[in-house]
Amino acid sequence: MAEELKMQRCVPCEGGVPPVRGGELTALAGEVDDGWKVVDEHHIEREFSFPDFAKALEFTNAVGAIAEDEGHHPDIELGWGRVNVKLWTHAAGGLTKNDFIVAAKIDAL
Repeated sequence: MAEELKMQRCVPCEGGVPPVRGGELTALAGEVDDGWKVVDEHHIEREFSFPDFAKALEFTNAVGAIAEDEGHHPDIELGWGRVNVKLWTHAAGGLTKNDFIVAAKIDAL
């Protein structure tokens, strides 16, 4: 399933789209790596570990390239040997399929 998700493209969201919840949210969460945590049915986040700052920065730049390509931008926190990524769809006020598409693409890095 994650293979299918990472092959999809984000759909622009201008608002008026309800966030996914319940069973739909559970199904989408099951399509990405277990490292992603759903927080309060509002956002997903995952921390990635690296041996040093340079590798963490390299990963951050790769995530940024995905975000630009998809037009869907996560919050990214970079520190020595770690990167925390948080995704949600601001216009929907919570999670949409777009967040899981980007997460699947990040998982493929």
